Amino acid sequence: MIERYGQWIIRWRYFVVLATLILVGLTTFGLPLKFDTDYRVFFSDENPQLIAFDNLQNTYTKNDNVLIVLAPKDKQVFTANTLSAVEWLTEEAWQIPYSIRVDSVTNFQYTYAEEDDLIVGDLITDASNLSPAELEKSKNIAINEPLLIHRIISPESHVTAINITVELPGKAADLEVPEVVAFVRDLSKRFQAKYKDIDVHLTGMVMMNNSFPEASKSDARTLIPLMFLIIIATLWLLLRGFAGIFSTILVVIFSATSALGIAGLMGIALTGPSATAPIMIFTLAVADSVHFLITFRYEMKTNSLEKRAAIIESLRLNFQPIFLTSITTAIGFLSMNFGDVPPFRDLGNIVAVGVIVAFILSVSFLPALMAILPIRSKVKVVKTVLFMDRLGQFVIKWRRQLMWSMSTIILILIAFIPRNELNDVFVEYFDESFDFRRATDFVTENLTGIYDIHYSLSAGEGNSISNPKFLQKVDEFAQWYRTQPETIHVSTITDTFKRLNKNMHGDDPNYYRLPAQQDLAAQYLLLYEMSLPYGLDLNNQINIDKSATRVAVTLQTISTNELLALEEKAQDWLRENGLPSMQVPGASSSIMFANIGKRNIIGMLTGAFLALILISLILIVALRSIKFGLISLIPNLVPTAMAFGLWGMLVGQVGMGLSVVAGLTIGIVVDDTIHYLSKYIRARREKNYSPEESVLYAFRSVGLALWVTSIALIAGFGILSQSHFYLNSTMGIVTAITIAFALIADFLLLPPLLMAIDK
Repeated sequence: MIERYGQWIIRWRYFVVLATLILVGLTTFGLPLKFDTDYRVFFSDENPQLIAFDNLQNTYTKNDNVLIVLAPKDKQVFTANTLSAVEWLTEEAWQIPYSIRVDSVTNFQYTYAEEDDLIVGDLITDASNLSPAELEKSKNIAINEPLLIHRIISPESHVTAINITVELPGKAADLEVPEVVAFVRDLSKRFQAKYKDIDVHLTGMVMMNNSFPEASKSDARTLIPLMFLIIIATLWLLLRGFAGIFSTILVVIFSATSALGIAGLMGIALTGPSATAPIMIFTLAVADSVHFLITFRYEMKTNSLEKRAAIIESLRLNFQPIFLTSITTAIGFLSMNFGDVPPFRDLGNIVAVGVIVAFILSVSFLPALMAILPIRSKVKVVKTVLFMDRLGQFVIKWRRQLMWSMSTIILILIAFIPRNELNDVFVEYFDESFDFRRATDFVTENLTGIYDIHYSLSAGEGNSISNPKFLQKVDEFAQWYRTQPETIHVSTITDTFKRLNKNMHGDDPNYYRLPAQQDLAAQYLLLYEMSLPYGLDLNNQINIDKSATRVAVTLQTISTNELLALEEKAQDWLRENGLPSMQVPGASSSIMFANIGKRNIIGMLTGAFLALILISLILIVALRSIKFGLISLIPNLVPTAMAFGLWGMLVGQVGMGLSVVAGLTIGIVVDDTIHYLSKYIRARREKNYSPEESVLYAFRSVGLALWVTSIALIAGFGILSQSHFYLNSTMGIVTAITIAFALIADFLLLPPLLMAIDK
């Protein structure tokens, strides 16, 4: 059947090439793909932490923000020049697209008593005309105000910030975030041109969101061209012919283009992880073409077949293993749909489509094009084939020693797997080459943090926010958090109540405490709210019916485990000391990222397990042998276990990027096993060779192709490890290590196993 198919391909070669060009061209209608810039894309709609966070955001104002941090070179914020700059920037910041609130040290709503009146107004106005005494007074107020210190002003008053809260419409996420960032960066340039003695640092959730597409664009500019150079160099060293290199490059490009085009037609948007799909498809698509071309050249050299006969024979020998490797690789990537991170699901689906397209092209377009292009008939004997013979003889001679030594190495590495702990620091997803990362590091060291936890503490009934008992419990909770070493700042309405109580008692410091009566506290709050200007109300702290208040805790940059441990301690405190209505979990983007790694790795391990079972069943059916199907499990499972053991030995932290590696690699590492086993079984069944002769035949016929494809895969994922986006770089590193271990296992462990078991 395959022979007839090969003859058909050669006969209709021009039609096949033309049809391929047309079909690939049609998929380009899905290009270019949009880029989703919202960090929420990492969480599925049913994610409980996302649901809790959305509920909190719908109750109060949004958390999406831009934080503009100003660092005067003289390290003095409370000077006429610097405060004038803050005033100017505060006013200009209201023009930022979608801004709904601007907070700074100058527009902080300071309250004080004037006889029986409560005066509410900006802390600083007309800064350029303030006297040194007035500046010093403003400084003392600011650094002693709980709502400002470690949030808007540093304790040393050497750094200050303007926090802009934005509410994005969410109709065009790929355009809205860049629009805000472009405006903010232009505003920063205008500010620095006007105030050259003040450094500006830009951070916040909006700036982080914008870093995702910037990371992908940076990778596209550097990694994809580098990937092409690796592919061309590998193919040149292996094939030494224009036709094979040219045809393979077309297969690679068409596979990636079709996969991305189909994704675009399906409405899939690119994200940080899924933007690596082209690099993975380039890497994986090369393997199919290499196996076809290696056999094609081998048949022309060894058996002196003419070009068309060699094409047909190469199809006959490789159609099944290429089909099996493509199916199993696709299954491995599709298993990523069991994970809880949509971008990795998209990555798996896009690459799976690319792998299937690459298979179709490698058994249709590639042989058709090779039938058209001129091929040199004289092919030199390459030393690599002789090397494969020697390697095969070495493995046969030392098979027992290799089996025991490989088994020992595997067990030693697997023993280090428990040293891995699930941990992530999502700010470090971006390396120091990003402005956002450098700005965030500066802000964390000098002013405040980007990690936070929010609690919507309920008083139980509407208009009961002023209940003294409830306020006392809220204040105790805030004070408990302030004693935790990870805490930088706590924002709570109880500090405002204390200040108002002091104000309404003639600014007597002895009355800086919570009001003792509910009606009195309610009156203070009403009077204060009526005096606040537009955009600076209390909607970010109190819900509409005044039945709940938000306590916002800002933290140092801490790991996933530390964050979850702190939240668990907070829950223990609420259970033991809080009111029944206050028993709520913390919610924030930090909590979401802290939980997603564990949720995702559980789903991915489930998917990898099911994929392994399905792949094993496919191999048993395709190889027509339960024995060989079960043997294949060993070299398929061992490489991933060895890689995570080595990672546990050297690093010991597994984050969201590594949580997908098991599913990602399960379909890749099986490729070498399939090709080796198919050649081994063919020698046993068709040529009636002994196990030792079959091992040698497999080394000779497919060993070189396995080396080349594995090196190409290692190089491809090694290039991905150079990504500036941590999720992608760690994924590339461990995948490359896994593929290297798979090559070693298939050459030094699988053959001794076959010779020991296949008697």
